[in-house]
Amino acid sequence: MPEESTGKPTPAQPPFPPYGPRMTRRQFFSWFTVAWASFAAATLGALSLVLRFMFTNVLFEPRMSFKAGFPEDYEPGVDERWKEKFGVWMVKSKEGMFALLTVCTHLGCTPNWLANENKFKCPCHGSGFYSTGINFEGPAPRPLERLAISLAEDGQILVDKSRKFQQEKGQWNDPEAFLPL
Repeated sequence: MPEESTGKPTPAQPPFPPYGPRMTRRQFFSWFTVAWASFAAATLGALSLVLRFMFTNVLFEPRMSFKAGFPEDYEPGVDERWKEKFGVWMVKSKEGMFALLTVCTHLGCTPNWLANENKFKCPCHGSGFYSTGINFEGPAPRPLERLAISLAEDGQILVDKSRKFQQEKGQWNDPEAFLPL
């Protein structure tokens, strides 16, 4: 059906809107707000990574040397009072004292002192050590390591974990690996 002419020119209408349906002003500001919020979140995320990089990851470990009290404070045998804090067993015998590191020489687990059996037993793979630190059962390839031990000026026992002595290298005979009493 032909249109009737009203005398006014009719604007040319495209067959379809060029970019989809028209967006209202309210929709535009809604999307604009979402875009800015996304941009701000991404920027803050990137900034937090940069700030995290600026502050190093600090690991607080106990000191490598510590005073373990006076020799008369210890009874003969294995003393476990420094096991949790410093990873050290103090062993007192008739001849003197020495400090053993609480690390199994097999895979680095922490053995337990079994006083009724008079031995250290590793819970991971079953290695057994005498109270002297010598291995006698299980897969541990060598004895426990001794630590440097000496008397401080005030008469207390000074244990230095930074100096280790291995029996298979003959280092247990070193004067600093054993404290004569």
